[in-house]
Amino acid sequence: MEILIKATQFILSLSFLIVLHELGHFIPAKIFKTRVEKFYLFFDYKFSLVKKKVGETVYGIGWIPLGGYVKISGMIDESMDTEQMKLPAQPWEFRSKPAWQRLIIMLGGVIVNFILGILIYIMITFVWGVEFVKPNDVKQGFAVNETFKEYGFKDGDKITKFNGSEPLDVTDVNKHLFLRGINSLEVIHENGTTETINLPENIGEVMWEKGIMQPFEVRIPPVIDTVTVDSPAEKAGLLKNDKIISVDNTPVSYWHEFTQLVVNSDETMTITFERNGNIQNVTLSTREDKTIGVAPNKSNAINIQHKQYSFLESISKGNSLAIWTLKDYITQFKYVFTKKGATSIGGFIAIGNIFPPTWSWIAFWEITAFLSIMLGFMNLLPIPALDGGHVMFTLYEMLTGQKPNDKFLEYAQITGFILLIALLLLANGNDIVKLFS
Repeated sequence: MEILIKATQFILSLSFLIVLHELGHFIPAKIFKTRVEKFYLFFDYKFSLVKKKVGETVYGIGWIPLGGYVKISGMIDESMDTEQMKLPAQPWEFRSKPAWQRLIIMLGGVIVNFILGILIYIMITFVWGVEFVKPNDVKQGFAVNETFKEYGFKDGDKITKFNGSEPLDVTDVNKHLFLRGINSLEVIHENGTTETINLPENIGEVMWEKGIMQPFEVRIPPVIDTVTVDSPAEKAGLLKNDKIISVDNTPVSYWHEFTQLVVNSDETMTITFERNGNIQNVTLSTREDKTIGVAPNKSNAINIQHKQYSFLESISKGNSLAIWTLKDYITQFKYVFTKKGATSIGGFIAIGNIFPPTWSWIAFWEITAFLSIMLGFMNLLPIPALDGGHVMFTLYEMLTGQKPNDKFLEYAQITGFILLIALLLLANGNDIVKLFS
């Protein structure tokens, strides 16, 4: 059931983004009186699930869920319709239009992605507001990774400042360390002393290379708050307010210790817990994602504050969230080009697993906004077969006054398509390997 919910959210989000992205090409093409032969959600190699011709355009849904496309007359694209390019150019064709119009048509998709991401973040901020945790609201401090203890941090530290300033949400510390260039953290140790600890300038690279993506974790008592329906935990009989004592006889003091033991277990484990003063044991197995379907009671560990925004305030806050999402994504994109990055690239399974196992509209829209920003950036990369590749060649034409010949564009399109297929195989191959490893 959880897999079905994740898959439904993923397909719905992907379809929504694809249709709007392609509309970004379709609308300016129609404005500039350029013929659009096809408008498709998913690819229709050999046959379509649904199709209907309206005017000069065939609208349809393909059977290969790898994206979508609009086929514009007189353009070398993923359809590789080179026969059309051998005929004399017609006034309604893409190749007959001025370079500035072609540039707008090709940029339309990514512009829609970025605008859509901003609008979704504005909507999220206005409808749901923003939750955050101030430094004083982390009641039992943070658990610290062993590598970070070498810098002077200690278990139980309360983080009060990032680079000399109080953060809006102190639980964002790991993201800020990895992506936003934090060079110092001010902490209050459990003995009451305050210390400012300086960090290496390349701390993000250190985290990446050593696989330390969560060096600080809020210390939460190991008390269950939620048990997911039809999960291994529910089937084993675990209930809300059960206090975890140990996993396979290894004592547990905090929730992060419990989750780590579950992840490192040999799938089947014995959990000892306390219920109404009685000590009990259950034996259960993890799911494929190494979880058992429980969430902790955070009320004794952190105080989550909530701020609601007016519509005008949401515009500013939504824009800020979208901009920071883009900046963070660009910053982490550099890690793709490392040796470790090649094995970390994820495909459709990885993206699908971002969605929660239970339906949540706020989570759905947050992930959709992130994916929209991500797709906008990825499509803007100057790779032939992507929008960015077409933009690159059009800009070259506008700057030099020389248009690349059709044969060159054809070979460039083929090269880019092969590169994208290779990346697609690598990403989804990584997903499959991770499923069985």
